Amino acid sequence: MSDQGVETISAREARRIALAAQGFTERRPDVAGKRHLLKTIERLGVLQIDSVNVVSRTHYLPLFSRLGAYPRPLLEEIAWGKKPALVEYWAHEASLLPPSTHPLLRWRMDDARAGVGTWKGIARFLRTHEDFIERVLAEIEARGPMPASELNLGAKGAQGWWGWSEGKRALECLFWVGDLTAATRRGTFERVYGVSDKVLPRAVRETPTPPREDAQRELIRIAARAQGVATERDLRDYFRMPVADTKARIAELVEAGELTPVEVTGWDLPAYLDPAARRPRKVVANALLSPFDNLIWFRERTERLFGTRIRLEIYTPAHKRVHGYYVLPFLQGEAITARVDLKAERKKGVLLVQSTHAEPGANDQTPALLAGELRLMAGWLGLDRVEVQPKGDLAERLSEAMP
Repeated sequence: MSDQGVETISAREARRIALAAQGFTERRPDVAGKRHLLKTIERLGVLQIDSVNVVSRTHYLPLFSRLGAYPRPLLEEIAWGKKPALVEYWAHEASLLPPSTHPLLRWRMDDARAGVGTWKGIARFLRTHEDFIERVLAEIEARGPMPASELNLGAKGAQGWWGWSEGKRALECLFWVGDLTAATRRGTFERVYGVSDKVLPRAVRETPTPPREDAQRELIRIAARAQGVATERDLRDYFRMPVADTKARIAELVEAGELTPVEVTGWDLPAYLDPAARRPRKVVANALLSPFDNLIWFRERTERLFGTRIRLEIYTPAHKRVHGYYVLPFLQGEAITARVDLKAERKKGVLLVQSTHAEPGANDQTPALLAGELRLMAGWLGLDRVEVQPKGDLAERLSEAMP
């Protein structure tokens, strides 16, 4: 205990609490089914979506990290099938969510419509294109859910956000404010937009809109359960909450006894513990982590937890990259011990390890354990073999560990 009566926990204990909260103390099932996927997503609270498909689109990877080689069509079924069990919205980033979380974000939809904070561009577009917006909504009402490519309105390829057409901008703005939602995905991961009042599950549509403060408190609770122990910035980042609102909600939850203030040795910021968080004495886990995995997506927290600086180098010029283009850290036990730059060469049936770098926590077991996860991933992706290129200080030992 500190002089103020606040419990002090070690950095190692905080790391174990965080890993347990994220599901890394659970034994992987022999055969992962729909129930395992839904339980994992419920635990995480949110599954970030990203279109980069160098290895696999990122929303598939956190489930693989925790469950092993589950059938990927199961995620597609619960996310975009005929009776989806998940919904899409901007939560952390573009995300898949349990349906019960969708109403908790209606305040964000209202902020986007009103142009509060960072949403001024969305509100401006809706305000300056009122007639066009009405025609877009009318076309989707009349024709049913459709992707932007099938919308027969607006200038095609007009200059704008990311070179989007006027129609795509309208659809995305309407998605932000909640008038439209993702009915499904098709083809090369193209979002199909539908009217929310027709597409969202009935339970979501019929849920009364909670007051802003109540909704935000519940989002903080979800973030706290998913992280175990976290700073204010960690909790805020999980659902990208406003600064002032986050501080107010945390204070309210502390007062109610739903968050416990703690000090973590080596952390320079106050922390908050989920009172129900598990405190394992040891964590034994081997997992390749997507760069967008919930465990490491907030780089400041990752460095605090693991002493490892993770940076996404996709947008870094090739000659300036340190570890590679699409790099997956390797979680070994309680440490990040290696990083691999991976690429799925689908036509060749090869999972290509373009570079392999050791972290300070690497040991004699690291190459063999990493090799095992890479072989598991290759099989899960439908690839025949793993090929290790001779780049990086761990590449030779990894190659020797491959059969």
